[in-house]
Amino acid sequence: MVLQMLSFSLPLNNPVLIFSVILFVILAAPLLFNKLRIPHLIGLIIAGAIIGPHGLYLIERDSSIILFGTVGLLYIMFLAGVEIDMLGFKKNTGKGIVFGLYTFLIPMGIGTLAGLYILDFSLASSVLLASMFASHTLVTYPIIRSFGIIKNRAVSIGLGGTLVTDTLALLVLAVIVAISTGDYNSAFWLRLSISTIVFSLIVIFVFPWMAHRFLKKYTNSVSQYIFVLGLVFLGSFLAQAAGLEAILGAFFVGLAINRFIPNTSALMNRIEFVGDALFIPFFLIGVGMLVDFSSFVKDQETIKVSLVMTLVAASAKFIAAWMAQKTFKLSVDERNIIFGLSNSQ
Repeated sequence: MVLQMLSFSLPLNNPVLIFSVILFVILAAPLLFNKLRIPHLIGLIIAGAIIGPHGLYLIERDSSIILFGTVGLLYIMFLAGVEIDMLGFKKNTGKGIVFGLYTFLIPMGIGTLAGLYILDFSLASSVLLASMFASHTLVTYPIIRSFGIIKNRAVSIGLGGTLVTDTLALLVLAVIVAISTGDYNSAFWLRLSISTIVFSLIVIFVFPWMAHRFLKKYTNSVSQYIFVLGLVFLGSFLAQAAGLEAILGAFFVGLAINRFIPNTSALMNRIEFVGDALFIPFFLIGVGMLVDFSSFVKDQETIKVSLVMTLVAASAKFIAAWMAQKTFKLSVDERNIIFGLSNSQ
């Protein structure tokens, strides 16, 4: 009976053991990689690759991992919106829009040309590949938070640019998908415009009203946290329903209720704690599980594509950050902050 209880096979199928392994990975990976002077975010991704299907195969990337990973990505975007210095964000709105155009147009142009003339892709495939270079997530945002520089103007510019470039890149994706499925017609832009306006009005006016009334009436810490989390995922769903991406919805919700959650409040401490301890690490581990190191060396074509994608993405984002530095007279450190925020596809 004891032997039967101790026997197991890989990948692990006991949910209690799976959760235990992941928690110890979340605990150990940062401690180990910090000693090696490797950012803990990268350490968690590497750890995910090691324990994932393409490594030791301790854990399968099943629906639960995908769920927690999705929650983690939305959580990062929400944190960026709810923690941002709104005064600095409004002050640098114009600069954020300009940088957003830089970090969209330059990777789109270089990426499309690289796809056409270096990788020999079709025009549609090249544009789709370039949209990956143009968009970016805020995976590096937790590092910015750990340095305590979220009120730096470069962060406000970078976050504003994220909003612009992600919106434009996701519009490109929506058009490509519509064309490929035959749904692209004269009514496409009308539907998208109306649904986006409806989504924006709900998040801008209804969500703050709900947050103000609920947080004022109910002071229970658990209830407040669950309510805010519910708003985040409701907003993310509404963004999807509008034809946008969930990450934009989470970011918009953060901006909408920013003024109701001060950075020094107990509620903000709970939001940051749960995200840093659980959701964000799960997302990073889930990303690592997607990595198949063997695919990088299977053939010369794979190596070529990997090198081109890496060089194009990094160089295009650096050019955009460099142009922002020259346009806005930023310091080298501020340029590097913007580059770090935008170079996380």
